[in-house]
Parts: sequence; structure tokens; C-alpha cells
Amino acid sequence: MKAIRMKIYGIVQGVGFRYFVFKLAKELNIKGYVKNLEDGTVEVFAEGEEDKLNYLIEKCKIGPSLAKVEKVEIREEEIKNFKDFKIIY
Repeated sequence: MKAIRMKIYGIVQGVGFRYFVFKLAKELNIKGYVKNLEDGTVEVFAEGEEDKLNYLIEKCKIGPSLAKVEKVEIREEEIKNFKDFKIIY
């Protein structure tokens, strides 16, 4: 198990990005959350198997069809043992 935090820059709010990440995380059995930040970015905290997290990262670098991802910052975090994955509003 591994945990990461991503901050995603670009046209990522109001384009279905949070639901895109939520749906993918559920399919991959990844725990954590996704939320919009006040600076216009999207934050993802994800815990799971390393190969599944790497897949999530690659998909987030592209995003849903209406998004335009400009940059993704990733850092490792301590595991917090989330029980599920949720969208934070």
C-alpha cells in the first residue's frame, strides 16, 4: 500500500474532473478523496496498490474530455486508512 497527494492544474474545475477521478478510483479500489481547491486546482488524495495508483496518475494527467491538464504535482503521503473514496464538495 502507498498513499499520494496530487494537485492538478489547468482547466480542471467545472468539467467533470472530480467525477472522473471518483469513478476511476472506485474501479481500482483506491481509497481517499478528490476536491476542488479555491485556487482553481483539483486535489486528489489516494491510497492503494502502487500499480493502481500509477494508473490513476496517468489517467489524471489526461483527465476527462473537457479538461485541459497543464501540470500535475505528486508527492508521497502517510497512509491514513480511508474506508472509501469520496468527492468532497
